[in-house]
Amino acid sequence: MQAAPDLTITTLGTSRITSPMAPLLDARRTTEHYVDEHDRVLLDDTAAGMSSRGVALAELPGFEPCGPRRKIFFDPSKTRAAIVTCGGLCPGLNDVIAGLVRTLTYHYRVRRVVGIRNGYQGFVAQYGHDVVDLTPESVRDIATDGGTVLGTSRGPQDPEEIVDCLEQLHVNVLFVIGGDGSMRGAMKIAEAVADRGLMIAVVGIPKTIDNDIPYIDQSFGFQTAFSVASDAIRAAQVEAKSTANGIGLVKLMGRHSGFIACYAALARSGADVVLIPEVPFSLDGEQGLLAHLRRRVEERGHAVVVVAEGAGQDLLDGHAEGRDASGNAKLQDIGPYLRRRIGDHFSDAGVETSIRYIDPSYAIRSVPANPYDSVYCVRLSQAAVHAAMSGRTEMVVGRWRRRFVHIPMGVAVSRRNQVDPHGDLWMAVLESTGQPVRFG
Repeated sequence: MQAAPDLTITTLGTSRITSPMAPLLDARRTTEHYVDEHDRVLLDDTAAGMSSRGVALAELPGFEPCGPRRKIFFDPSKTRAAIVTCGGLCPGLNDVIAGLVRTLTYHYRVRRVVGIRNGYQGFVAQYGHDVVDLTPESVRDIATDGGTVLGTSRGPQDPEEIVDCLEQLHVNVLFVIGGDGSMRGAMKIAEAVADRGLMIAVVGIPKTIDNDIPYIDQSFGFQTAFSVASDAIRAAQVEAKSTANGIGLVKLMGRHSGFIACYAALARSGADVVLIPEVPFSLDGEQGLLAHLRRRVEERGHAVVVVAEGAGQDLLDGHAEGRDASGNAKLQDIGPYLRRRIGDHFSDAGVETSIRYIDPSYAIRSVPANPYDSVYCVRLSQAAVHAAMSGRTEMVVGRWRRRFVHIPMGVAVSRRNQVDPHGDLWMAVLESTGQPVRFG
């Protein structure tokens, strides 16, 4: 039995003084952020690790770990693999493609790997897209570029036609790189495969720049995205400080989840206000956003506002109706609306101001992955190949608590990962910006 190290933390004595943070925490009417003195972060995060210390285990829920298996399902000499990228752009797509090709070719000696052009459209004959053979040589330098060398598209296609194409190409393994809409499509493909009694593995590498996939620590490309987004905040701050009563307004990605706005603001620490979809806010009144912003400008001479694209949708006149080609609910543009309301408020108060509005969304999506994300993408692609070659299907790979795991596709699209308004990330943002717990 392996003995646990002594993890006791030495203290100088009993804590008796009320923390200056108590008013902020109490105002939120929650005790969730207070740390329970008796709580602990477990030393071991696997069943095997706990068993090695003599911990009695019940039927604990757990993910299947990623990695190469001793026995595999597919004969590499008779295996053909296909790769498709779907949905919007995200840093790291080319890294994933290259990683898949190298692992399939070098480690498993798979004879042929093909790339499907322009998303799920590439499977459907009416679009006329060709397929491309992928080799380690052809993908050697693609990671230095942003975007995807295979092209992408949005919108559902008939899964029966997709499976027809897989059969014609004699594909045994399909890798789908995409978001929740793409994974729902992959589930339908897997269902059609099963209905026909075919032996085709469908494995996903989940992609979302918003970091909103559940049961995954972070989605690939996210670190690159908030790093580049933080540069936009810096630019907005420089512009705001360069004019009297200047205001910088930065709109970032985040339809339903404000992770990019939160992390970018924390990384740059120049934001005075961060607005995210998870936390409603009011514009008017003494406790509203506009009055707070005017006070901040009076105090500092400038201010910077960071807003996620899905924030404040309830404030806009009317609501955008319908869905886009990927099935996402359409949003109205909060950026220009905020710019107008801020300008009107300062004008009505007789305060001259200049507002610099920055929307770097497409620039962020198109950049190549940074070194951290590049490594992460390669490891995800390796995990996906190991899973597929061992016969796993209708699943995605991800990292949970710093370990790479297999996640059923149904679980990966079961809900949306969002910033917890009562959690430590949002508390860190409030501490960094100095904004009130709520506006209005």
